[in-house]
Amino acid sequence: MGRYIIAPSILASDFSCLGAEVEAVLSAGADFIHFDVMDNHYVPNLSIGPMVCEALRKSGVTAPIDVHLMVQPVDEMIRMFADVGATYISFHPEASDHVDRSLQLINELGCKGGLVFNPGSTIEILKWLLDRLDMIVLMSVNPGFSGQKFITQTLKKIHLVRDLIDTGSREILLEVDGGIGVENIAEVASAGADTFVAGSAIFGSQDYASVISQMRAELEEVVSL
Repeated sequence: MGRYIIAPSILASDFSCLGAEVEAVLSAGADFIHFDVMDNHYVPNLSIGPMVCEALRKSGVTAPIDVHLMVQPVDEMIRMFADVGATYISFHPEASDHVDRSLQLINELGCKGGLVFNPGSTIEILKWLLDRLDMIVLMSVNPGFSGQKFITQTLKKIHLVRDLIDTGSREILLEVDGGIGVENIAEVASAGADTFVAGSAIFGSQDYASVISQMRAELEEVVSL
């Protein structure tokens, strides 16, 4: 497996100084910036839209922006985020009427595409779409709110998806989103994940660099096994 990627979720950041928060977390060693986009329809919460992504790009942020769409329908929001500089755009298959077409749209607009699976969602659809994907996201909490506890049953699903990815030749990131912290990141990596969304664990700390460094140290232990 290649290098591990840490993607802090700005949903847990201080929105009164978001630009500074993003700059600080990238300086602390983060790889991606993770956007949780909620529409108060697909999930019972309302968060940020494409203008925030555009503002960060205009402020000079060059790191990959990893957009998780918790919206329904998805296609128009895909277009809007692609237009303002998203790198990865992932959505929930049940939120699209035509999943393959939505993935094609992401690629046509120059972004990398992904699918997101809730804790109770089946991954059966993946066998038909692996050749379209750059990322698979497994939710380890129910979507909609920051700060939830990791659902341990997700570990079994991570193993299954890792095996599925490894049967093919395409490079696909396996991201886990929800309840990730220093205390469990190694276990999640051992199950097969390579990309980790962490919100409260990082932005809720007093020292972003220290937390990210501790996460890296835990991941190094996995690599050395």
